[in-house]
Amino acid sequence: MKAYFYLPFSNFYKVAILLFIIVLIQACSSTKYISDDQSIVKKVKIDSIDPKFEEEAYNYVQKDIRPASALSINVPLYNLFNTKGGSYKTSNIKPFGSPPAILDSTLVEISRNQIEKFLKGKGYFKAKVKAEISVANKKAEVNFKASPGPAYFIGSIKDSIANQNIKQLYESQKPKFSKLHVGMQYDADSLSYEREQIYRISKENGYYYFLRPYINFDVFGADVVTADNKVDLHLNVTDPPNGEHKTYTIGTTQVIVAPNPDGFPDSLRYKLSKDTINHIVFTDFAKRYRRNPIVRYEFLKYGDLYDIKKENLTYDRLYQLNIFKNVNVNFYRTDSTSNKLTPVIQLIPQKVMSNRVEGEVPFNGGTVGFNLSNTYTNNNIFRGAERFELQLKGGLQSRIGNGETPFKDIYQRDFSISASIAVPRLLIPFYNFGMGKNGMPHTTFSSSYIYALQKDISVRRIFINSVTYDWVETKSKLHSLTPLNFEYRFGNLNRDSLTSADAINNLYYIALLDRKDFTLGTKYTYSLNADKLNEYRTFMYFRGNIETAGNLLQALSSISGKKYDVANGDYATFLGLPYNQYIRPDVDLRWYKHLSRDKQFIARLNAGVGYAYGNSTRSGLPFEKKFFAGGSSGIRAWQARTLGPGNYNRKTLGSDELRRALFGLDQLGDLRIETNLEYRYKLLDKFFGATLKGAVFLDAGNVWNLTDADGPEKKIDFAKIGQQLAIGTGMGFRYDVKYFVFRFDIGLKLKDPEFLGSEQWVISKFLTGGKAFKNEYNATHGPDTYRFLQYNFGIGMPF
Repeated sequence: MKAYFYLPFSNFYKVAILLFIIVLIQACSSTKYISDDQSIVKKVKIDSIDPKFEEEAYNYVQKDIRPASALSINVPLYNLFNTKGGSYKTSNIKPFGSPPAILDSTLVEISRNQIEKFLKGKGYFKAKVKAEISVANKKAEVNFKASPGPAYFIGSIKDSIANQNIKQLYESQKPKFSKLHVGMQYDADSLSYEREQIYRISKENGYYYFLRPYINFDVFGADVVTADNKVDLHLNVTDPPNGEHKTYTIGTTQVIVAPNPDGFPDSLRYKLSKDTINHIVFTDFAKRYRRNPIVRYEFLKYGDLYDIKKENLTYDRLYQLNIFKNVNVNFYRTDSTSNKLTPVIQLIPQKVMSNRVEGEVPFNGGTVGFNLSNTYTNNNIFRGAERFELQLKGGLQSRIGNGETPFKDIYQRDFSISASIAVPRLLIPFYNFGMGKNGMPHTTFSSSYIYALQKDISVRRIFINSVTYDWVETKSKLHSLTPLNFEYRFGNLNRDSLTSADAINNLYYIALLDRKDFTLGTKYTYSLNADKLNEYRTFMYFRGNIETAGNLLQALSSISGKKYDVANGDYATFLGLPYNQYIRPDVDLRWYKHLSRDKQFIARLNAGVGYAYGNSTRSGLPFEKKFFAGGSSGIRAWQARTLGPGNYNRKTLGSDELRRALFGLDQLGDLRIETNLEYRYKLLDKFFGATLKGAVFLDAGNVWNLTDADGPEKKIDFAKIGQQLAIGTGMGFRYDVKYFVFRFDIGLKLKDPEFLGSEQWVISKFLTGGKAFKNEYNATHGPDTYRFLQYNFGIGMPF
């Protein structure tokens, strides 16, 4: 969801300056709101510890005495809304910013003790930490002075594991996970990790009743000062008081579906099914679910050793069916001497049908419009967790200005209807795929109809039908294959309103709007690390897509032996329509660098190319397969589809009347290269109940044609690539409410490739006011107007 609009920059600038002055004044006056016996913590230092532990040690300082950073406006904003009568409010606190860090000796002592424990956990067993507090003019500094003493290293590692089977299991698996080795510096976190791994491998190999408290470490030598400062580790894994650890196998599984979303009644008066198929008893009290689609994702198989990994896998997949609001797995023993576990899986249904209405209002300096959609969803259409979606969507765009009322001059109308059914498995004839251990696979059948009207220009009707397979290789590696994608495209150009030769000669894609053709294609997409996008960590993200069309139809055409003269408009056809033939790869490559806490840097390359050949050598790529630049997730200083291709300038259309007639038509190309650099940081912890984050960015790129058939200025020229690049910068705000993010970005044009030479650096015009430049542009490009700034609203991060 996004919207674009234009505001007078001078008014925005004045308001921003005024707000900044008010906040700045408030920032200098926090101390006047506290009593005389209180102080505000302005600085916290931790001295004399290893630099690699400094940031981690700082995390043990209690949050309420951590001062805000010098550039943070959390405290000034809190002061602005939560002070009254010369003191801080004690009630009716507004959710803006964060209160200042008030000195509290109790919290200082807790912090000192936690830092000392942290250092001892890192091998500094003799560590001592003192807290020194200095106060002047109600401003306090807290200095935690550490005397870490010598670091201790591991001299030997021994174990005492009572159960020999667990001992053998540990020794066989240890090389795969253990971080402990002789000579390393003692680290309590490594001991905890070792303990957790022993618990994991035990629970994965039949030891259902195994618990973490059975595992502990003894450390010898920590209280002795020696020349080499070494300690000896002794791992202990004990047996339970009533005997040794035993392994358990899976018995017959009971799968029970509750009667309704309210769950199971206190006294269930229903009888369980007695039909056992493959050691699974399925009972559906709701009478709404088929057996096989549910039990397919029950991984606790009869006769197998109990495995907590399979238990968790069963939880995950049953939840991912998206038809149960609660999944509960319990295990029972038929008697105290049995080593068989009876899994009982209780499933509580959720409401399967929903209806969602969404609206969008895209607007800018010259246009206003709206889009409205209604989506009906049924998550259990055929009683097997099949997800059915039916969407109706419509919208229009109208010119505004010159005293005209909104929606009087509508130049664009769109309507679409689409339906899809997603089945939670891979439906492949004659082959049964068991993909589900790493993620829920889906087969999606979809069909849609699109109607697009450009007033006095064209009408396009498109029918699209496809079959898509989605599966998960690992949590970080996702695949999507569309082996069959059918597209019927019917375009009609209004030639009566385009009698001017300029319309045909200057509008580089006008012929695309008049095309009637057929596409039979295949698409494949691979993505890496999409699961990490909402995490603060350093990683690479990759998404690659390749789409091909027409090769099978060309092979069939060649069998017939008939020759076609594509260069002169004699195309091979299918179902009476020329078919498209092209290849279209594109990639999205990003580097996410976690700097510290809530700070992050992202570098991105988004590139793609479409190449038409064979039966499409003359006609080129279909309209919908071309690339565009700009928009809220691209080069944000330009509105989407208004940049390029190359050095294209709408001034070449020759007249105001023609530009008005062709107003709003997308500017597209065969090749796209976009790069983005973005720095993200946190502004406010509390802002209307959510977190307010900021961003600054630099974007560059464009779209180009591969040939000069539509004009040399639109073709990519690598020797002059610098003269064809658009560059924009800007800043933005992200309002993070946990489940989604509202985004507002302001993009500023730095370099505009529609101009020539030094005139491309439009930032110089902006800094000198830009009024004369804009007047000159409006005079030669009317009714188009020039905008230095682009405002973008959106939901979700741009990338």
